[in-house]
Amino acid sequence: MKRIVPVIAAMIVLSLGAWAPLFAEEEKEESLSASSVPAAVQQAAQAEAKGGTIVRWEKEKNNYEAVVQKGGKQVGIEITAEGKVVSRHDEAKEHKEKGE
Repeated sequence: MKRIVPVIAAMIVLSLGAWAPLFAEEEKEESLSASSVPAAVQQAAQAEAKGGTIVRWEKEKNNYEAVVQKGGKQVGIEITAEGKVVSRHDEAKEHKEKGE
């Protein structure tokens, strides 16, 4: 009996771990052309870029991301469809975390 309880506990933990990837929410980035980005989003991105260059557009769920090249760095700017800036992040760090 002493051996059965740890074996059952290990089986439960392993089976729960096997299901986790099925329920994990995966970030799906869709590359976009500038012409398919709403005008409000483009205006917000241009205001944020301030002399930098928008090198690519992506869509993540309901928000858009403008990747801006400025001063040797790439910064991702997440913007809602209405043109509100939600967040900014260093693209190099993001790709390093994802293993790209």
